[in-house]
Amino acid sequence: MDRRASIRTLLYIAGGTLVLPACFRPSGRASIELTNLKVSEDDEALLELVVETLVPATDTPGGRELLLHLFVLKMVDDCHGPEDQQSFTEGLTAFRGWTEKSLGVPFANALQEARESLLKRIEEADDAVGKFFAILKRRAIQGYMNSKYVMTNLVKYELVPGRYNGYFPMETADAEIVKMEGQ
Repeated sequence: MDRRASIRTLLYIAGGTLVLPACFRPSGRASIELTNLKVSEDDEALLELVVETLVPATDTPGGRELLLHLFVLKMVDDCHGPEDQQSFTEGLTAFRGWTEKSLGVPFANALQEARESLLKRIEEADDAVGKFFAILKRRAIQGYMNSKYVMTNLVKYELVPGRYNGYFPMETADAEIVKMEGQ
């Protein structure tokens, strides 16, 4: 047995055992780098649940699989003004308290039906929670519609002039033109 190889292996194992606990310790920060927003790990987990409630997984991937919560955070951080960013973070904080008050339990512990009914009631609100949810919903839908899954599997893209159909019956086209001119 080679002594150098065994010492090197022993050092790798010792280094791994020193680094491993740091990988599982919560850092308190979001998992992506944000320049303007201050979002904690708990806030990110809450956003993930809200997005999963908005876009649930069925036969298509849901918000959690598509990482829509990270898309929402990045879009709010990069594309919204300081007022919207501030109302988003204030609304996120208010949302946590509002859901515990409305449901009696934290949002994460509520049943799926209770979460869905709660999110339907938020759309009527005009306070910080309503503004937060409007931004979140808009960006989550945008992220879903622009995701790789939707763009490759659900939307069949065809270039602008479209397909040429040489067998299209002309009498149908002429009848459509006459009908349009008559209006």
